[in-house]
Amino acid sequence: MRILFMGTPDFARDSLDALYKAGHDICAVMTRSDKPKNRGMKLTPPPVKELALEHGTPVYQPKTLRDGEALALIQELNPDIIVVVAYAKILPQEILDLPPYGCINVHPSLLPKYRGAAPIQWAVLNGEEITGVTIMQMNAGLDTGDIISVEETEIFPAETSGELFGRLSIEGAALLVDTVAAIEAGTATRTPQDDAKSSYAHPIKRELSPVDWNRSAAEIVNQIRGLNPWPTATATIKGRDFKFHEAHIGEGQGEPGTIISAGKNGLEIAAGDGAVIITKLQAPGKKPMSAGDYLRGNPIE
Repeated sequence: MRILFMGTPDFARDSLDALYKAGHDICAVMTRSDKPKNRGMKLTPPPVKELALEHGTPVYQPKTLRDGEALALIQELNPDIIVVVAYAKILPQEILDLPPYGCINVHPSLLPKYRGAAPIQWAVLNGEEITGVTIMQMNAGLDTGDIISVEETEIFPAETSGELFGRLSIEGAALLVDTVAAIEAGTATRTPQDDAKSSYAHPIKRELSPVDWNRSAAEIVNQIRGLNPWPTATATIKGRDFKFHEAHIGEGQGEPGTIISAGKNGLEIAAGDGAVIITKLQAPGKKPMSAGDYLRGNPIE
């Protein structure tokens, strides 16, 4: 299959790598612009671009898909299908209609649930126990196209968004290879989404970080899991601003926000209906570390 691939982050890189390994003809890759990173603010290419260049695949980084230039380029590339994975740009109708097999998208949720930008984080934030990957035939709506294939997976009780990203990235790549093969063979099916069951996963913002200790212990633990690795849950303790990376529900009781215990097992803080034990934290100007290790050198009463 002659494929034009559109994607940007590591999640998309795994899908592109799987397509290469499956022997498909990747005629070109479209990705977002290089971004400045780290202290030196050096321009760094997206993971998808790095992989494409390793394979000698032409890479294009258009700022827009709506000026006619991208359409002309895709017409010249003449792909059989366009595969979109975490590209973060909306494709205009004239591009959606161009390839013989249309455009398909790999989305990390069980559509129609969690359409939008941050389905993995919101599944964890909301305490979901099951999620998955959906591959859909793209249309002009936001994640509203017909479902071609689905793979469900459990969300583990202590799993963070970052860890779930890694798992769904691999599972999505495998499902993509199988789905492209089914499309090429003419055996793929398409099922319309039930809009009545849809929900939207809004972009994650730093405003979600501060912990409200009046919430339930389960909600706070899910917040810490769901905002790991970015932007992380935060709280001020004894006048210092901490980031929380890992936690679990404790058994203590107290006024919400008060410290119940602080020792080798972590930092236990009272919540609205029990307690949360912080097991991995980050002090200002420090790297993330075990809460027990931190408290050994920095006691908190």
